[in-house]
Amino acid sequence: MLVPQRLLTALALTLIGSTAAQAADEVVVYSSRIDELIKPVFDAYTAKTGVKIKFITDKEAPLMQRIKAEGENATADLLLTVDAGNLWQAEQMGILQPFTSKTIDANIPLQYRSSSHAWTGLSLRARTIAYSTERVKPGELTTYEALADKNWEGRLCLRTAKKVYNQSLTATMIEVHGAEKTEKILKGWVNNLSTDVFSDDVAVLEAINAGQCDVGIVNTYYYGRLHKQKPELPVKLFWPNQADRGVHVNLSGIGLTKHAPHPEAAKALVEWMTTPEAQKIFADVNQEFPANPAVKPSEEVAAWGEFVADTLPVEVAGKRQAEAIRMMDRAGWN
Repeated sequence: MLVPQRLLTALALTLIGSTAAQAADEVVVYSSRIDELIKPVFDAYTAKTGVKIKFITDKEAPLMQRIKAEGENATADLLLTVDAGNLWQAEQMGILQPFTSKTIDANIPLQYRSSSHAWTGLSLRARTIAYSTERVKPGELTTYEALADKNWEGRLCLRTAKKVYNQSLTATMIEVHGAEKTEKILKGWVNNLSTDVFSDDVAVLEAINAGQCDVGIVNTYYYGRLHKQKPELPVKLFWPNQADRGVHVNLSGIGLTKHAPHPEAAKALVEWMTTPEAQKIFADVNQEFPANPAVKPSEEVAAWGEFVADTLPVEVAGKRQAEAIRMMDRAGWN
């Protein structure tokens, strides 16, 4: 039996619409975050909306290269990663597409978003000073810059300069102080090292605990993790630069890929992730600070004390990243 062409066309359009609707029920996220830190957030969204979230985890550089290589045949709808320096890099690679959202603008302060709307912050972490409660009095500490002073010689621990967290801190210092003064500070830090640089922040904290050094610079959530395992840890956090620009704050954030297969579903997920419901999960799971100022940090994080944060737009960390890396190399910070 012959089927009229109009009926065939109608059936085809119905099938296409059905496939598109089904596809929109899943969002694919390329993520450089540890699985257990983001799965609770995605599970909550799926339970709320029925939209499934598929996430593929790897380091940020391979993920960004994968998105670039896939091009128009994109698999990922979203890139989730840490540090504004990485998000800036993804933006410069042309693998993200900007989108505006009144919801995101209302929930996340301007300094934690891309000025081109290519990405937004989701959770915050302070990169601050950790010190031995047995060998250092809080009154001895003041600023990041002061760790270059002679009295800290042989007492400082640092993580490698190869980590973007330190590159971003250096980049913001260049923005504030200029190149000449910042390089002098970095050389002072390197001169004050008590030992070779460490591969991660937990190792810095353990070195302070073991007496290898008295002070170090770490991300707050690493301290939170270790303190949870060792409540009696004789190491505390100090909030520097409270009399001037404030504590350096960076973020984890997310961006919509240039050729996202399901852009509208992906945008809806990003918007929800900036709401109080999602922000609380995000912050509590990893002991981070919510990027949405309407949401309070967990009790444990709040116990570290309040501080004045730097108001510098975090995208500066990306803009000055290359300059920071060259400077750290000249200073002998490896």
